[in-house]
Amino acid sequence: MTTIEAPAHHSWGSSMPQTPAERRQAILDQVRDSGYVRAVDLTTALHVDSSTIRRDMERLERAGLIRRMHGGALPADPADTIDTPYEVRRSQHLAEKTAIGVAAAALVQDGQTVLIDNGSTAYQVAAALGDHRGLTVVTNDLMVAMCLRNHGVHQVHVTGGLLLDTVFTLVGPVATQAVEGLHVDWAFLGAEGVDPDAGITNINVVEIPVKQAMLAAAERVAVVADSSKLGRRSLATVCALDEVDVVITDDGLPAEARAAYGPTLHWVPVRS
Repeated sequence: MTTIEAPAHHSWGSSMPQTPAERRQAILDQVRDSGYVRAVDLTTALHVDSSTIRRDMERLERAGLIRRMHGGALPADPADTIDTPYEVRRSQHLAEKTAIGVAAAALVQDGQTVLIDNGSTAYQVAAALGDHRGLTVVTNDLMVAMCLRNHGVHQVHVTGGLLLDTVFTLVGPVATQAVEGLHVDWAFLGAEGVDPDAGITNINVVEIPVKQAMLAAAERVAVVADSSKLGRRSLATVCALDEVDVVITDDGLPAEARAAYGPTLHWVPVRS
């Protein structure tokens, strides 16, 4: 199972935090790096008792740097937790996203089990599944879930979790645990960046554990991303390019740039 590990696995060596300020900075760094950190793992890693960690986390929360939840903490930095609002993203590159969604849906057979990630391109995958029958779909995106329910022909499961209301996405340990242990035929993942060297990346670190759980749960994985995302490297790594079966994009990527992505890349025509 591919997950972002808690800081119990982090080694500070000779740089082990010595002062309260250093310890709080170490906690903040781990929360930002991992997207979610358990208090019990911080206690072990930093060799302090649980009450000390609790006070440190309370102080960081009062400073607006983290959000405490479920025995741990999420980052609260705007750069880490706020994506472009959904309605803005949904209208961008709409023709490309629609074509990508149709191509992605064509990979799915009636009766299969499917994981659908969050995002406006993933929404177009859901919209294109209306002609299918008998699918079981799990998603952490409320808009995707509503789209699928409008079809009325699929069994739809929503993960639960903490709502990022600007993007209608559910994240955090509840969402991740809902996906862990599943085995599905297909997972369709969104991405903020797709690069031959950097792999699949995302701006919002709190989404990474759910994406990686989807990756681990699926027999086959397709990344759906319009061509504006290709060649970009975002903040946090989801996986390497060779860990997915196909990247579906549009024909906006110049022909000479396509070879770098190898046989993983599948582009669909949009422009006449």
